[in-house]
Amino acid sequence: MDRTAKAKVQFEKTEDVATKFVGRVVGVRGNIAEVEFLGDPPVAHQVLVGKDDARLKMEVYSSAGTRSYYCLVLVETENLGRGMEMINTGEVMAIPVGDQLLGRVVDVFGGAVDGGEPVRVTEKWPIFAAAPGYGEVVAHEEVWETGIKVLDMFAPLMRGGRMGLFGGAGVGKTMLLTEMMHNVVTLQQAQKSVSVFAGVGERTREGQELYEEIKNRQLLQYVSLVYGAMGENAAVRFLTGMAGVTLAEYFRGKGRDVLFLIDNVFRLAQAGNELATLMNTIPSEDGYQATLASEMAQFHERLVSTTRGGISAIEAIYVPSDDLLDHGVQSIFPYLDSVVTLSRLVYQEGRVPAVDILNSSSSAMNPAVVGAEHYETAVRAQVMLKKAEGLERMVSLVGESELSPENQLLYKRAKKLRNFMTQSFFVAEEQSGRPGVYVPLSDTVAGVTAIISGKYDQVPDEKFMFIGKATEVENG
Repeated sequence: MDRTAKAKVQFEKTEDVATKFVGRVVGVRGNIAEVEFLGDPPVAHQVLVGKDDARLKMEVYSSAGTRSYYCLVLVETENLGRGMEMINTGEVMAIPVGDQLLGRVVDVFGGAVDGGEPVRVTEKWPIFAAAPGYGEVVAHEEVWETGIKVLDMFAPLMRGGRMGLFGGAGVGKTMLLTEMMHNVVTLQQAQKSVSVFAGVGERTREGQELYEEIKNRQLLQYVSLVYGAMGENAAVRFLTGMAGVTLAEYFRGKGRDVLFLIDNVFRLAQAGNELATLMNTIPSEDGYQATLASEMAQFHERLVSTTRGGISAIEAIYVPSDDLLDHGVQSIFPYLDSVVTLSRLVYQEGRVPAVDILNSSSSAMNPAVVGAEHYETAVRAQVMLKKAEGLERMVSLVGESELSPENQLLYKRAKKLRNFMTQSFFVAEEQSGRPGVYVPLSDTVAGVTAIISGKYDQVPDEKFMFIGKATEVENG
């Protein structure tokens, strides 16, 4: 029996609760309950329900002592108290799966939260599962074009790879993530690809806006969304990320290419930290939970392509206080193929997407993957931008006119290139008043080459703001 078959859990309702193992609540700390079992112990991730109130649900998380266990309380805790008896259902925490979830928004339990009919499926998969074995994993060396110039040029997305969008509050992570989903899903409508979006710890308003945007663009039938918003308890937020991965694994097992998006991974780490604090776990030196590295590994190592299908992941990562050295942020870097850093300074200058080109990279930036022309053009552009960055302080002190003629030329071309990397987004048309633009990679490379070579030296810098192809400046 293969891994997919083992993972399947059918709906079962056990009538004879007297045969179940009974535990007693001995302590409650926020969303963590300590349950003592005098009989046979439970297994990690099994679900407990209240003996007198079946709506009270918990998930066994870790050992708290010889006979007691820390459990994640998955509902409100007003009616929970010490001495209450809990019944072990014998079933692990699972989420309904199936094609019926395409076009729907569900919570971590698989319940519909989009105002529609209840989701009716006959199959559940555990949200905690082992990663595929090395023999099943397939590595792709193919670029997945997004139509966003700055990403395709300097930090391309690998098919079957993982891309991280790093940035502080309000610099455009969610907008960029949504635009990528729009472009990729639109292009892949005729194929077998689907998209799974996991909203972890983000604002309810942003989730609603994303849903409306996808619905208005008639892409909802290709997308499945699972939400655990900022207002949910830490246990639900933590499990939402794992539930999203499970949905992606299901569609991958059906032979589909899956675009998995999560907004955002830092909130996943933060939820784990909140739970660890409630369980009195000794933190690491930086204040995060000691299990942070294993939690990030457990999440990311399941997001891989196999012989059945592929998963390409795009992850938004909140950077607290714009500090990329924060340990919660650093724990995510090792699992990414492409790193896109969003800059507050670039955003304040009015350039969108606010990508810091020199701090963004991709393992796909290799002549064997992207081609010699793309690679050489990107390297030449980065060298020029780096030199121009070194001239910034001099320009701010004495002015651009005091530079040597050679440096003046380089500085002006760098400004044109940075402006050319701006782009109007489809998902921001109402806010910006500009129609969205999809730019093929070949046109992006040609435009960057033309700017570097000096073809547009006589064109003012501002002409390159929010255009598509570089040839547009020739028409006016």
